[in-house]
Amino acid sequence: MAAVVVIGAGQSGLSAGHHLKRRGFTSALTDPDGPRSFVLLDAGATPGGAWSHRWESLRMATVNGIFDLPGFPKPPLDPAEPSRTAVPRYFADFERATGLPVARPVHVSAVRRNDLDFAVETDRGPWTARAIINATGTWDNPVRPHYPGRETFAGIQVHTRDYVSAEQFAGRRVAVVGGGISALQLLEEISRVATTRWYTRREPVFRTDGFEPEVAGRETIARVVADVEAGRPTGSVVSYTGLAWTPYALAARERGALRRRPMFTAIEPYGVREADGTFTSVDAILWATGFKASLAHLDPLGLRNELGGIRMAGTAVVAEPRVHLIGFGPSQSTVGANRAGREAVNAVVTQLDAAHA
Repeated sequence: MAAVVVIGAGQSGLSAGHHLKRRGFTSALTDPDGPRSFVLLDAGATPGGAWSHRWESLRMATVNGIFDLPGFPKPPLDPAEPSRTAVPRYFADFERATGLPVARPVHVSAVRRNDLDFAVETDRGPWTARAIINATGTWDNPVRPHYPGRETFAGIQVHTRDYVSAEQFAGRRVAVVGGGISALQLLEEISRVATTRWYTRREPVFRTDGFEPEVAGRETIARVVADVEAGRPTGSVVSYTGLAWTPYALAARERGALRRRPMFTAIEPYGVREADGTFTSVDAILWATGFKASLAHLDPLGLRNELGGIRMAGTAVVAEPRVHLIGFGPSQSTVGANRAGREAVNAVVTQLDAAHA
């Protein structure tokens, strides 16, 4: 039993844990019957969340900034260090310093209503909770579009989630699919060692208005908030912001790799069928097609509406206000995740106080 179960211990989950502890909540690992106890259930074997799985060549100089965890400034970071070692080390230091009750590896398979509480089913035994703070991010739900003939392809097919380095594509003809930030980063990297073809569903839109991250961030959050409050499914970050002329985008353009092609219509054993009906031979396909929120374990609660979205009020799900989604929608950025963790905890405290009034 725990008053609050936090699912996920990435940036947003750790933020929620920090604020729960600050508000006087105790560890459900040592005080399971405490009236204000909490636990973080994390699927990863080690700290770091999705950062533990990023590709090796993604260095700290390339990532879009990691906001400090609450009350725990980052130490100086080497811009040349892989993000998959630097960020998990920082998260692990935070966990040790704060003494948060993190149980891992614990995979949550389902959350169901159980009278006035929630039954949380996991591969390490059940939990009961009065409130759920969900912080599972997107890494475990990669988008893999289906095209006719995909299963017949004789070459290599890799999603961003499984990408290791450009060397696995060296000397090959590679179709890079996707129009987001990661797609551009990997297109630029792979084009150094391979012949690349870039495919997107829509014509990519590059900003030419003097991209200012803070201004763009505020604009994006406002648009995403409007979508989640209306219960509409949210799109990718780039669908709201457009693409910036980053150093890697400029390098790809200089190398001639930014010649975008419309999406192919089918996949054949040794290549793809272009939109105009012609055939292009390729040895590999990289699906840099993004991720969706990893929320399948919440499906038994019936949170989605007829549009396929989840209507939100702050961090709370309108259809079930005792469930809070953080690191979701407008709080997917690291700074947004921190704020959402605090907001969710404030709301949970209010709900628990009202239930015991």
